Amino acid sequence: MFRFEHPEYLYGLLLIPAFFAIFIYAMYRKKRNMKRFGDMRLIKTLMPDLSLKKQHIKFWLQTVCIVLFVLMIAGPQFGAKLETVKRQGIEVMICLDVSNSMLSEDIKPSRLEKSKQILSKLIDNLHNDKIGLTVFAGDAFIQLPITSDYVSAKMFLSSIKPSMVPTQGTAVGAAINLALRSFSPNELSEKTIVLITDGENHEDDAQGAAKTAAEKKIKVHVLGVGSENGSPIPVGNDYMRDKDGNMVTTRLNETICREIAEAGNGMYARTDNTNNALKALQKELDRMGKSEVESRIYTAYDEKYQVLGWILIVFLLLESFILDRKNRILSKIKLFH
Repeated sequence: MFRFEHPEYLYGLLLIPAFFAIFIYAMYRKKRNMKRFGDMRLIKTLMPDLSLKKQHIKFWLQTVCIVLFVLMIAGPQFGAKLETVKRQGIEVMICLDVSNSMLSEDIKPSRLEKSKQILSKLIDNLHNDKIGLTVFAGDAFIQLPITSDYVSAKMFLSSIKPSMVPTQGTAVGAAINLALRSFSPNELSEKTIVLITDGENHEDDAQGAAKTAAEKKIKVHVLGVGSENGSPIPVGNDYMRDKDGNMVTTRLNETICREIAEAGNGMYARTDNTNNALKALQKELDRMGKSEVESRIYTAYDEKYQVLGWILIVFLLLESFILDRKNRILSKIKLFH
């Protein structure tokens, strides 16, 4: 794998066209000034040692030196490999509700988008920890296996939408059970589940699943998303309606959310348009003991600027030894005469 540590320095290559323009203009002015003294063929006989070819060779060497210098300061790196790295951290498995009710806009910009914003900030606050992501509606799926690759976590997070789970509903229990099976087999690391849901259309034994997690010493923290007053569910240019044509209103089922958190020996916080829920969750995660966690990540990018540096020195030495005039001694050598 190859990369530049400072790719912004590659903009220095834009100097090359300007360098070409300056050289062409300088050669043009030199010829124009020489023509003022008379016929060019006569002038060349008066300057037999002048070599225009060497001037062009020096120019190309100088151009190559500029390119090598820009590439060198950009920091070329090569040789990434997958290594097992041991860190002090915890494992966090996120269970995110993606049912249609999460499209409600009683929390701005919507319940789902607000949840994704909270998770994005949570990922930014993680250090040496592992994170995984499960999405659920009427069924639950692993969106991201437990990992320490935060870049991938945020990338998967941005692509989440309700249509990715075709079966509608709120299978909280299935999501918790799937999260329990998704942790790494490392028994030393502390683990926790973070459930983000509006708790509506509750279908299975979520409290029983949370209790099972607590028995395994895995706390289930719950963030309730929405308002008790409720809000309609946007569908295209209209709102979701029932079979009788009445507008469907979705409300936060805070009772269910609290019961799940209590059964899972975790904390509950209501998510609103502030960051209070994130702060409460972060406080709980910070209390957890950090144990040794193994992670497989790409590491060991080797610096390769030294190679370019030695090549640059060679070209600079060659350029310094080439003069604008012909070498009288070397010009007398006729190998193929």
